[in-house]
Amino acid sequence: MKKIIISQKIKDYRRKNSLTQEDFGKLIGVSAQAISKWERCECYPDIIFLPDIAELLSCSINDFFVSDDFS
Repeated sequence: MKKIIISQKIKDYRRKNSLTQEDFGKLIGVSAQAISKWERCECYPDIIFLPDIAELLSCSINDFFVSDDFS
């Protein structure tokens, strides 16, 4: 089973780079409110934003998903 961890990735990136939600939103092209919702797991970014987010985070889109080990 896979779970989405994009909210934590976004928070970590912002904190590491001392960016506000507004700053990060401007880089992606969305509002600070959208970033806030993503970080609180109220919703997820639209799929069209994933390549830009991954590029800013210096990771691949696959890094937003983690495999749970049930073995």
